[in-house]
Amino acid sequence: MRFCQLFNKVQHVGSRSLVIGLFSYANSSAVAGISTSCASNGRKKTSQYSTVDTEKYSSLVQSVVSARTSSQTPASLEEEDGHIYGPVVKSKPATERSALKVPKNPVPLLNHTKILDLTSEADSGPPTRIPLQRGAGKSSTPSVTRILQQTMPPEQSFYLERWRKMMIAELGEEGFKEYSLNLFRQGKQFHVALEAIFMSEEVLAKDTEPSEAVAGYIESVQHVLEDISGVRAIESAVQHQSLQYLGLVDCVAQYRGKLCVIDWKTSEKPKPFLHNTYDNPLQVAAYIGALNSDEHYGYQVESGLIVVAYKDGSPAHPHFMNSDLCLEYWTKWLIRLEEFLERK
Repeated sequence: MRFCQLFNKVQHVGSRSLVIGLFSYANSSAVAGISTSCASNGRKKTSQYSTVDTEKYSSLVQSVVSARTSSQTPASLEEEDGHIYGPVVKSKPATERSALKVPKNPVPLLNHTKILDLTSEADSGPPTRIPLQRGAGKSSTPSVTRILQQTMPPEQSFYLERWRKMMIAELGEEGFKEYSLNLFRQGKQFHVALEAIFMSEEVLAKDTEPSEAVAGYIESVQHVLEDISGVRAIESAVQHQSLQYLGLVDCVAQYRGKLCVIDWKTSEKPKPFLHNTYDNPLQVAAYIGALNSDEHYGYQVESGLIVVAYKDGSPAHPHFMNSDLCLEYWTKWLIRLEEFLERK
């Protein structure tokens, strides 16, 4: 209809009048259309906040958007944390940590003078048990545990110290000491119970039944024990001949057909991933390298296993370390060992 009216106008006016008329008509139509649209939209849509009592929540809005709000900042949180748990241990800048390190003395993990035994048959007789020599004149060789403790990364040291202070705040100094002693006793009893399971009947000591304190741990590892066979060593000392460090291996046995250095751990918190075990993979790699170098063992190992058991009896988490993973952590161990020697 509008087009017909426009066409009729064209017949009665000149070209110049036509241009003016077109612009006038178009502008008026556009404005009318916009106005109509806005009015129409205004009638159809209602804001969901129109019924909110703004006076009731005005103080809340002001506290959120006001620049004068005394909200905590990272600096204030650090200061508050310092009052509660003590000063924060500062870590090295990211640029220093990110530098890729390689060992200066890349000693191989495997001993090429030994044969890598891939069979699943254990040696005849009871498992090897070489006591760790302690005492005067025999402590100059550093242990794996000591080396890892003294070269602990700043971040890991920070969280460990923070946890210790939190526990002391909750239990007190004496309570925390007793708690730590109980954890140590339970760990020792757990290892004794495992020895009783692995050792033959002829060499079992008396009263080797697992105590009530570790019954949950034994239940936790039952499904892992089903995959372990051919035990070759239990609680046996190993020493690296050229790198001059020593350690005490929990167990050397077959796990699903792979000869492994096995490390038994207890935990109150789930550790479903290998990185949850912190320095334990480095510890296992260090034990593997020492065993392969030690002349008291006529075989060598290239795989590892970390088993995390839980007191409540929930299924333990076994973390298998294949040869490639062991080589990776062996390199990291060599770097930590060099850091330890440089600090002496």
